[in-house]
Amino acid sequence: MPAEKTQVLILSRTYKIEGQIDLIPGARLTDYMNNSNKFIAVTNARVLDSENNEMARAGFIDVLVNSIEVILPSNEDVSLED
Repeated sequence: MPAEKTQVLILSRTYKIEGQIDLIPGARLTDYMNNSNKFIAVTNARVLDSENNEMARAGFIDVLVNSIEVILPSNEDVSLED
């Protein structure tokens, strides 16, 4: 089954990353993370610091799974505004 681009928000101690991952339709994000190796591929990525200053944009980045504290689909009702 072909994967779909799923918009996600990833939080680490240092960065916020907005981007897309390839998730099989109907699959849970939890299962995706449990089956990931050392890194996950994030496309159309935007990296922000803790004060929401944009640090980088890239078509592709690898994110170290062990550095991820929170990951959630950003099509949910999510707000990082103060």
